[in-house]
Amino acid sequence: MTPSRSLRFVSYLSPNWFKFYQAIAAYLSRILAVETQLHQGECDPLEDSLLFEDKIDLAFICGLPLIRYCQSVSDQLQTLVAPVMQASRYQNRPIYFADVIVNADSDIKVFADLAQKTFCYNDLGSNSGYNLLRHKLIQEKYSFDFFAKTIQSGFHQRSIRWVVEGLADCAAIDSVVLGQELHDFPELAQHLRVVEVLGPSPMPPIVAARHLGISLIQQIQLALLRPDAELQRVMEQFGVRRFSAVELKDYQVLSAESVKSLNFTH
Repeated sequence: MTPSRSLRFVSYLSPNWFKFYQAIAAYLSRILAVETQLHQGECDPLEDSLLFEDKIDLAFICGLPLIRYCQSVSDQLQTLVAPVMQASRYQNRPIYFADVIVNADSDIKVFADLAQKTFCYNDLGSNSGYNLLRHKLIQEKYSFDFFAKTIQSGFHQRSIRWVVEGLADCAAIDSVVLGQELHDFPELAQHLRVVEVLGPSPMPPIVAARHLGISLIQQIQLALLRPDAELQRVMEQFGVRRFSAVELKDYQVLSAESVKSLNFTH
């Protein structure tokens, strides 16, 4: 790779982690002596023409749309690493959970109390916000009309606010996103309560386009497994212990869960 080459990054994940992804892009720029460009994805990755046209070099992406994408466009993306969180609930593994939250003042105590309530989700392609919860419904033989109403918020942070404001009774939130939001806005904690934990699921990975070539992809993966002091400081701020190498097969379980799930939006 020549120093004039630029790497194009996109994040399809929560905006409250964007500074973390910026730090990764800046680190790789330092290590590889290349320019990097990072932008926040504005749509579902499965609707992003740039991804399908192979115009993105690296992406931060949820495991479920990654598997669905690879089923339609095979052999274009390679998984590199995924973050391993510091908190003990993550067991020093690249995993996360979906925390089902309700308003702290509500009379909802257990999952069954969510029957005929209003559920909000970030988007239909989300594993934590939608897929894991509907998988639970079918596993435990709940009917398709378990919720009285379902509404789409667009992203996790808005779902959190809707539960706080009483616009929705519950939401399933990526535990890492929820943790960061409570860190950024600690006043939210007194208004929320977790009534169910779903998962664990494999942590959203960093993926590289195979058009970068084997050599560069290996350089990037190795660099992320050995972060410098500057990147480590940002990792500490976001509660990340380390990066772990991951493979596409680690995410196949999400596809199986999705196939077995039901659509309960109405």
